[in-house]
Amino acid sequence: MRSPLLDTPGAVAAQAPDETVAAHYGDPYAEQRALAGGRALVDRSNREVVRVSGPDRLSWLNDLSSQKLDTLQPGAPAQTLLLDPQGRVEHHLTLVDDGEAVWAHVEPGTSAALVGFLEKMRFMLRVEVADVTSDYAVVSLAPPAPDASAGTPVEGAVAIGGDLLVPRERLGGLPDALGLRPAGLWAYEALRIAAHVPRLGFETDHKTIPHEVGWIDVAVHLTKGCYRGQETVARVHNLGHPPRRLVFLHLDGSVDELPPHGAPVTLGGGTPPEAEPKAAVEGAVEGAVEGAVEGAVEGSAAPGRIGFVGSSARHYELGPIALAVVKRTVPVDVDLLAGGVAASQEVVVPPDAGRNVTIDPALRRRIR
Repeated sequence: MRSPLLDTPGAVAAQAPDETVAAHYGDPYAEQRALAGGRALVDRSNREVVRVSGPDRLSWLNDLSSQKLDTLQPGAPAQTLLLDPQGRVEHHLTLVDDGEAVWAHVEPGTSAALVGFLEKMRFMLRVEVADVTSDYAVVSLAPPAPDASAGTPVEGAVAIGGDLLVPRERLGGLPDALGLRPAGLWAYEALRIAAHVPRLGFETDHKTIPHEVGWIDVAVHLTKGCYRGQETVARVHNLGHPPRRLVFLHLDGSVDELPPHGAPVTLGGGTPPEAEPKAAVEGAVEGAVEGAVEGAVEGSAAPGRIGFVGSSARHYELGPIALAVVKRTVPVDVDLLAGGVAASQEVVVPPDAGRNVTIDPALRRRIR
C-alpha cells in the first residue's frame, strides 16, 4: 500500500521490501539528526498490523510464543517470537495490549502467514485475529530501542513504545499535525543498526535461532512454560552455544558503495591462519544439545565465507556501518571484509553466549 508521504516534495522511494515508503526526503543526514533528537517521525507504514482480541488473548499468545505475555500490563510494549519446532525464528512481533486487544506490527509481507498460523491454533479459545493493515499505519517517533518511551499521543492511535499505530486516513497530514519533519527509512535504519537491533529477514534467515541475534535478551522469557521451539532455546541457553553471532561493523569510509544485504563476510587480508574459524557448529551444542541447531549455517559454506551482511547504512556520526552474522568461532579481534569492504567488528552477541549451566564431566559422560 503506497504511502501518501511519498508525495512529499523530495521524497525518494526505498528499495524492496520497503518500496512503498520513503528512503529519504532529500537530506538523509539532517533527517537522522532530527530523528535522534526527537524532532522527526518515520513513515513505516509498509509494516503490517495484526489485532488479537478476546478474553483469552494473553494466555493464548503466551502459550504460542517466546515471551511471557499472560501477565502483560496494558500499555507496556513487548517483543515476542514465533518459532518452528526446531527453535528457528518464523515471526518477530512488536506488540502492546490496550486492555481490550493485543496490537502487533510485523515485517512487510508476513501478516498473512502469521494470521493463518494463529487461526489454526484458535481451537475453542475465546480469541479473534484480524489483519488490520488496511486501517492502521506504523510510524516511529523515537530511535529504535526495546525500551523506547511512548510517542506523542494521536487521536485514535495505539502507542507501542516509540511506535504509533495511526489510522491510515491521518497518515498524510501527520507530520504537520505533530509539528515534526518527516524522516526517511534510511534515517531509521542507520539508528537501528547503530543500536545493534536486528531486523527479521535482514539479520535473520530460515535457520536463525534467537540466541544468534540477541533476541534472547528482549523477546524470550527463559523461565515461562512450554511453547513451540522452547527445547532448542533451553538447550542452547543452558548447555551449548549458538553456531553464529551478530556483529556490528565499522566499514571503510573510503569506499563509495555499501555492502548489500546478503553480501558475503570473509576474513580480512593479512589474517593469520590460526585465526581461521573452526567448523561452524563445532562444540556448539555438546551432549544432549547435539543436533538441535544442526545445519544452522548450511548454505554459507562458500570458500572463505564466514557469514553474511544483514543491513548497512551511513550514520551521521559513525560513518558507514553494518550488522552482520558470522560463525561463532570467528575471533573477535580480527578484521573482516563485508562484500569486499574492509571492516572492523564490535561484539554484539559474545562467542560464549549460552552454556549457563555447568555439568560435572563425569555426569556428562553418563548422560551420553
